[in-house]
Amino acid sequence: MNKVKRIEIFSRLREDNPHPTTELNFNSSFELLISVILSAQATDKGVNKATAKLYPIANTPEGIIALGEERFKHYIKTIGLYNTKGKNIIKTCKILIEQHNSEVPDDRASLEALPGVGRKTANVVLNTAFGHPTMAVDTHIFRVSNRTKIAHGKDVVEVEKRLVRLIPDEFMMDAHHWLILLGRYICTARKPKCGACLIEDLCEFTKKVYD
Repeated sequence: MNKVKRIEIFSRLREDNPHPTTELNFNSSFELLISVILSAQATDKGVNKATAKLYPIANTPEGIIALGEERFKHYIKTIGLYNTKGKNIIKTCKILIEQHNSEVPDDRASLEALPGVGRKTANVVLNTAFGHPTMAVDTHIFRVSNRTKIAHGKDVVEVEKRLVRLIPDEFMMDAHHWLILLGRYICTARKPKCGACLIEDLCEFTKKVYD
């Protein structure tokens, strides 16, 4: 795909949704971090349902530590892998208190050093909480990037690096949100809704029949 097409694609996405953001509910960088950790292999809707009860009770590292691991797990038990996530979040809260004055760090190395935080989670926090022009590639963005040919790659890191290199700077801040929403609601895995897609005429996907 050439540069002209990419500019037109992201221009249309911006015009349709000028101020995109995550569908996770949060009011602080800490809440966002915890929600993103919880969202691995879970839906944003499911995470929001759990955190709606959790955050009014505990929305700081100290607050979650005060709950204790078992009580904290009670709040997130409806979320997949809640035992592992619960242990990691408790450990993360302790590190934030001991090493970062209870604040979420805004650099990749420090974020990825936190239990339960990988490259994708770090990129989401850096972009959404701190305004860094990063690209968090999940299954939706990986699929959309390869299918449309915006940026193809054999794994998420390769796709991430190509997207960062190929997406014009003016779109980088919001590109993650546009692409994830496109993949979640339009360019779906089994039955992409091509006829309802804003960029259908620019997409380089070799169309096939979906039943």
